[in-house]
Order: sequence, then structure tokens, then C-alpha cells
Amino acid sequence: MEEKSLAQRVNVMRAAVMGANDGILSVAGIVIGVAGATTNSYAIFISGIAGMLAGTVSMAMGEYVSVNTQKDAQKRAVMHQEQALKDNYEKEFEFVKHNYLEQGISERLAKKATEEMMQKDALVTTVRERYGFEVNEFTSPYAAAMASMIAFPLGSILPLLAISLFPNGIRIAATFAAVIIALSFTGYSAAVLGNANRGQGVLRNVTSGILTMVVTYVIGSLIGS
Repeated sequence: MEEKSLAQRVNVMRAAVMGANDGILSVAGIVIGVAGATTNSYAIFISGIAGMLAGTVSMAMGEYVSVNTQKDAQKRAVMHQEQALKDNYEKEFEFVKHNYLEQGISERLAKKATEEMMQKDALVTTVRERYGFEVNEFTSPYAAAMASMIAFPLGSILPLLAISLFPNGIRIAATFAAVIIALSFTGYSAAVLGNANRGQGVLRNVTSGILTMVVTYVIGSLIGS
């Protein structure tokens, strides 16, 4: 079996983290909203299970379609670049050389590096420089969909258990707390995978979760009153 590249593994991990994050957030919003409308534990539990099942299928299919679309676009870019190399090799050579010059490399070294890279594999070099991805390192839509399909229900379990197991008097507050902790973890993980600011990633994720739970609880309370 061919070993996946780092970029492919990161993309699958991204699908898993986002699947878990959506599972936490979606089901938390559902159960908190229903808990605002009724104290019936069975109704709350069933609504959470329904949200988990629907979300699992929806996330997996969405990830499959999204990754397939990206993969198709990358394949078209490779085909376009193959033709560009046939039509005007010198233009592509100069493009790569210019990119190296833009990075602060001297004219002599930029030309030498371009010659070596283009001689080794002109298609790989120009695709990487023009489009920013590696030829033949496409993320598997099946792997991404499976990662999301597994991660979504795993994330959903936390708010579902919290709202179901804690006593009526504290279950909403306990669910809020559990979800905030979980969203902090997934927000941090997503920021690490995306090489983004960790603190901002956590803050955005937690804030969106709090807003989701507050809004759904208020709506549920108004409906149930």
C-alpha cells in the first residue's frame, strides 16, 4: 500500500477534527435548544440521536463532494500545465525563475536552481510554483469522508452524554461547560493543522459554540413557554 504524504495525512486529520468539531457544536445546539423547550429527558435524548445520525451522513457526504471537487480542479490544473509546457517551455521556465528571484535568490542561483528543477521534472516544478500543490498527492475523498463519518458521532457523544446524565438542575450548565472545553481542544487542533494563531482559533471556536447554544436555548425556551 502506498504511504500517504504529509499533506495527505494532514488533510485527512483536518477532516477528522472538523467532523468532531461540527459533531460537538451541532448536537450541543440541538439538545440545548430542546432542553430549553422541555424537561423531557427522552425527547432531548432522541433529538440528539437524530441530529447525530443526520449530521454523520451529511458531513461524510459533504466532505466526499468537497474533496472530489478539489481533486478534479487539481487534475485540470495539471493538464493545463502539461499543455503550457508544450506550448511555451521558456515562459514557464522564466515564471519559475522569477518566483525564486522574488524569494531573494540571486540571478545566477535562481537560474541554476530553475534549470536543475525543470530538468528533474518540469511538470512537478511548475505545478508546485503556479498552483501550490504536489502532482499525484491528491487527498482521497474516501479517506476524508470516512474520517469525518467517524469523528462526527464521536464529537456528538459529549453533549449528548452531558445533557442526559447530569441532573435536571445542572445539566444545561454542565453541557455548556463540557462543550466549551471540547471546542477549545478542537479549535486548537484546527489552528495547529492550519498553521494559524492558536489563541484566535480557540477563541473563535468557543465563541461560536457559546452563541449557538445561547441562541438555540433562548429559541427553545420561547417555543416551550
